[in-house]
Amino acid sequence: MVVRIRLARPPGHTKLTTRFDLVAINLKKARDAKPIEKLGEYDPVPRILGTGPGAGRPGQGHKRVEWSSERIQYWLGQGAQPSKSVVALLEKGGLLPPDNKYKGNSAARLRAMALLGSLPESGTAGSTSTSNS
Repeated sequence: MVVRIRLARPPGHTKLTTRFDLVAINLKKARDAKPIEKLGEYDPVPRILGTGPGAGRPGQGHKRVEWSSERIQYWLGQGAQPSKSVVALLEKGGLLPPDNKYKGNSAARLRAMALLGSLPESGTAGSTSTSNS
């Protein structure tokens, strides 16, 4: 069973809900399916923290991320693959170094682009040449 660490909408969410759960889930399950384990929460909307006027309202506050770093490290050690958005969150949180192994796809893309850039332009697709000698 391939396990993926990704963002999922919490149960009972609405279309306007912007809160996500960080979960370990089977790769073949849907985004909102029941996860193996809930690892944390992520609220991407900056909210004003505190108890004064405007508390909890969207505005110029702080984005909220709460997670269990021990459980995330456990699942990464078991071979779970984080999604691109989770990799970005874990890098910002200091759980993954900036040059981690989970960015393999972008490195492969860069290598492919470097190889394509070194090809001669005469072999481009769409250009045809005929000679009638």
